[in-house]
Amino acid sequence: MAAGGVGEVASNEQLTAAQKQILRKRQDLDYWKKNALEIRSRNRITGLAIGAFVIGIYTILSVKQERIMEDIDNEAKINYIRGPRTGTNS
Repeated sequence: MAAGGVGEVASNEQLTAAQKQILRKRQDLDYWKKNALEIRSRNRITGLAIGAFVIGIYTILSVKQERIMEDIDNEAKINYIRGPRTGTNS
């Protein structure tokens, strides 16, 4: 002759929708409390991996841009030494 509180053990058929929702939230909260340290460490590892990837891509692109600029500079030097292209010397 229980009052049907959330703390009591009852089958799912006897619980109301609000009680099921409270029970589900309690289970979620217990899960997060139990696994918080593991989840935090996984999140840190994921963050570090993403950060390393971004820094790697940035480095690759900046080196590539530097090489392109060197090629453009070399081409500009060659054209400067050759002089302007006119109808008589092309």
